Amino acid sequence: MIDDGLPIIDLSDASSPTARQTVGKQLVRSIEQIGFFYVVGHGIDPRLAAQAFDSAREFFSLNEAQKQQIAVNQSQRGWMRKGLTRLEGSVSADVKEVFFWGREVAPNDPDVVRKLPLVAPNQWPDASLPQFKQHILEYYQAAMSLGLRLLDCIALGLDQNPDKFHQKYCRPLGRGQLVYYPPISDDDLANHAYSAAPHTDFGVLTILLQDSLGGLQAKHQNGQWIDVPPIDDSLVCNVGDLLERWTGGRLPSTLHRVLNSSGKARFSIPIFCDPDSDAWIDPEDFSASPNQSAPPPVRAGDYISGKNCSNFGHYKS
Repeated sequence: MIDDGLPIIDLSDASSPTARQTVGKQLVRSIEQIGFFYVVGHGIDPRLAAQAFDSAREFFSLNEAQKQQIAVNQSQRGWMRKGLTRLEGSVSADVKEVFFWGREVAPNDPDVVRKLPLVAPNQWPDASLPQFKQHILEYYQAAMSLGLRLLDCIALGLDQNPDKFHQKYCRPLGRGQLVYYPPISDDDLANHAYSAAPHTDFGVLTILLQDSLGGLQAKHQNGQWIDVPPIDDSLVCNVGDLLERWTGGRLPSTLHRVLNSSGKARFSIPIFCDPDSDAWIDPEDFSASPNQSAPPPVRAGDYISGKNCSNFGHYKS
């Protein structure tokens, strides 16, 4: 652990079933305590992370007209300008821009034809960024693979079959964001404008690649905001609302926020490792006996899409 208590989980130790169960217990304990943890020994090639960050910087350096060509659509694909993210309960819109993408699918993909929520072809920038798509998808695929490894360990930590989650991840609704946070000013803070206002994530598991500037904070159970600073060769992970619901509240989703007071441009790349859009998320999957107070089953895509509609301005225009 680092001195503020945020756990560091070393996945390089998870090389055997017994070791994976030990790591799984560490993960479950960490999530129960705060919902956030660092992962090291994760196996993602640093080159992929560096290329993804370079691509993010190149994309956000395009002029507004170029980015507007792929303005975010109702399927949550493309570029979102500053001012369109206003998280539930916040006073002002977040001070950030976002590029959204997801699993690469064709227009005639069966899930697209069925109009499953949040399954849609991606929007990519024009030929001025020839390697953008390749670099983003390479990192995305590596992060999604890591997400499934973590979920295998979490299943073991919950005394479940290690492939408990896999049956709901055949065509996963994994999505990614490139996020650009310009520096925030004292005026922004006075107007309660955050880089990212306090919020919980909507899905199952988030894997975050952050740059060296810091600014991410998580809310501890004692009510204090604690810094989640960058650690070399690590990724930050946290649980979302859907996993809290799925596990009957055992694995809580934690409030977090971003304050980019560094005076410099900050970039981050979260990957949301979520299940199939039509996967039923049922708390009884993780309960030995029916719980009358448990929330009813929901479809993953419907739940996350509903959250998006409440938090992003382009759904309201």
